Amino acid sequence: MPATPHIFGVRHLSPAAAWHLRQLLDRVRPKLVLIEGSDDADDLIPHIVSPKSKLPIAILAYTTDAPVRTFVYPLATYSPEYQALIWCQEHKAKARFMDLPSSVFLGLMDRDDGTAVLEKEKPEKKDDKAKLDQTEDDADAETAPVVEEKSKCDSVYDQIARLAGEPDYETYWERHFEQLRADNTYLNAARSYGEELRAMEDFSTRHAVENLVREAYMRRKIQQAVADGVKPEQIVVVTGAFHATALGPESPPMTDEEFAKLRRRESKMTLMPYSFFKLSSQSGYGAGNHAPAYFELVWNSYNENTAAALPTLFLTSVARELRAAGTFRSTAEVIDGVRLAETMAGMKNSLPTLRELQDAAVTLLGQGDPAVVRESLLRVEVGTAIGALAKGVSQTSIQDDFYRELSRLKLDQFKTGVKRDLDLDLRENRRVKTAEAAFLDLHRSSFLHRLAVLEVPFGKKLEVRQEGTTWAERWVLQWTPEAEIAIVEAVLLGETIELAVAFKFKQRLEKCTSISEAATIIRQACECGMSGSIELARQTLQRLANDSSDFTALASATSELGLVIRYGDVRHFDAEPLKPLLEQLFLEGALSLVGAANCDLAAARKMVTGISELNKVALDYTSLIDESLWVGELQKLARADHLNPLLSGYACALLVERNLISNEELAKEVSRRLSPGISADLGAGWFEGLAQRNRYALLTRLALWEQLDNYVGSLTGDEFKRALVFLRRAFGDFSPSEKRSITENLGEIWGANPDTVSEVLSAELTEKEKKKLDELSDFNFEEL
Repeated sequence: MPATPHIFGVRHLSPAAAWHLRQLLDRVRPKLVLIEGSDDADDLIPHIVSPKSKLPIAILAYTTDAPVRTFVYPLATYSPEYQALIWCQEHKAKARFMDLPSSVFLGLMDRDDGTAVLEKEKPEKKDDKAKLDQTEDDADAETAPVVEEKSKCDSVYDQIARLAGEPDYETYWERHFEQLRADNTYLNAARSYGEELRAMEDFSTRHAVENLVREAYMRRKIQQAVADGVKPEQIVVVTGAFHATALGPESPPMTDEEFAKLRRRESKMTLMPYSFFKLSSQSGYGAGNHAPAYFELVWNSYNENTAAALPTLFLTSVARELRAAGTFRSTAEVIDGVRLAETMAGMKNSLPTLRELQDAAVTLLGQGDPAVVRESLLRVEVGTAIGALAKGVSQTSIQDDFYRELSRLKLDQFKTGVKRDLDLDLRENRRVKTAEAAFLDLHRSSFLHRLAVLEVPFGKKLEVRQEGTTWAERWVLQWTPEAEIAIVEAVLLGETIELAVAFKFKQRLEKCTSISEAATIIRQACECGMSGSIELARQTLQRLANDSSDFTALASATSELGLVIRYGDVRHFDAEPLKPLLEQLFLEGALSLVGAANCDLAAARKMVTGISELNKVALDYTSLIDESLWVGELQKLARADHLNPLLSGYACALLVERNLISNEELAKEVSRRLSPGISADLGAGWFEGLAQRNRYALLTRLALWEQLDNYVGSLTGDEFKRALVFLRRAFGDFSPSEKRSITENLGEIWGANPDTVSEVLSAELTEKEKKKLDELSDFNFEEL
């Protein structure tokens, strides 16, 4: 019988597979190891095995033109593929990847219309050769979602677990594969398992046909290695257990003609740091395991021959995390937890699996409450580790630029999987010597805003307490592999972060049809420190402003422009060219106010925000705009009976804030608006608008509450129900102290003790009252 390569079937991210593979490699001492993975990644192998690389890391492949397609190939310390590469480096053997090139993988992800490949029905029976020939045609077929395939696979795995008497598939795998230690036990078990999976496979699906294509190509690579002079018995092949029995010489390899027919997309490859969380199946990564940090402990126990001590190490780590969070657990509880886990596992003649360790942690350390240990378990099981690469390893210019900026701006410390806060003061720091240091926070801000424009999920801007400040920013930073992928995808927009952002702004402005969007781009360009983009956006806004009459859009654009002008000094740009445009937008918005207020409730709620925005601009820029015009329009709206009452009430509240309505005038208006006979929609709707501003001024006007009390008392039952909708909304976000002031006013009006009134009105609702509110919930509020 002719010699054949040693084919070792693995599960990706399996510590047992990695350990047994190394035992096989030590016995065989191969000259060549072929590993499942895109064969154009061979140039990355020296960087993967470099001592400067800290795992987890991933190979990232991406298309060089739109639509962008990417895929990642993650590696952890306990990945069998990684250990094969390390073994080859240590023993000076050759290592190569042998799967389809990334250009083909990415090509298979596309259809002619640029959408992801989906699958279609195929004839029930075809031989492998015919299926291989059909693959290219299938890529263009009308299809059904791939997710259906995944759900079928999941149900197969669930069925396997049930048949084995295990609660889930991961527990089944760990008990029956990860705990194997004797020579060849894993190899034989994985091979049999792969054969059983293939026997259950539906080879009429798109996914299955792609597997056949991959297997034909991997056989081609094995044949080429033999043709190059490597003896079959000197080759070890590392592949997924499903493929192991299909890579022998019994089936033909892919021919040159078949290879030429495969769809392709021009592609590039690079390495990127990865994280334990992203590696975990909890992040949605289908090929991940559910507990990377735990399986690293398993890997270490294999190599240190300390498997028996693993339960103690695990539960001790959970107890340590609990103590760090303020919950003390004793050593005795840890020991009892270990005994419990071992007893439960002993009932199945195995060592404890993660499932038994979790149950023991909940029972002993959580004292029966899963919530107590949930966070601590997550940290010990999934972990927070994030990989790293040596400088210069990334292979796209935009990645290099990103890491240069990260270092220049002293943000390296934030490249971690743990969320960290960053407070920025954009003003000049006069205590340092260099200009770079003096404006470090300003440059950091611009950098983070640029990443936000590119949709790189590295930093999230939070609200600051100092309302209206332009010099203070607070960010929360967290590094994820998705951030690296987003950076790589942005290379299609530009070679550096700045160039990519500029191109992104240009694209958005070319498609821009809204003045509010154009103004938003001006603000974002200002925050990014992109003066050229600011001017381009200003020109676009100027052009669109000449034809706009939408009040809400005009108000939003005016507000954005006002904010940018206030940024001028702190962000070091000339705001003068924007001031005439601010004046124009404000004028158009003010003149459109009254006409726009003839609207329904849904539109009115949007207008409230716009009115507030224009009013703020009027207060901030009295030297630039015609404030008297704005006040006049507010007065028209406040007096109007034919316009939306919510907006009339809101306009009245703004005039009260400005001290342009006296107590007597307000009392008359309240009496007019809330007099008996006024419908609930108009009266309560007007009060809802009035109550949205300057509540202190309203709470101190006893006459207003007396009038409201009289008005509510005059309503019929049905009218009261309708009014209650508006009044509940009006009082819904009043603070407890404000509600207390209302009860004191009502107590005085009713001649009752304020404390007694407060106690009665603050009491829990009775079942009868709750039922009434439930009935009210059936009302269609939008029709009111």
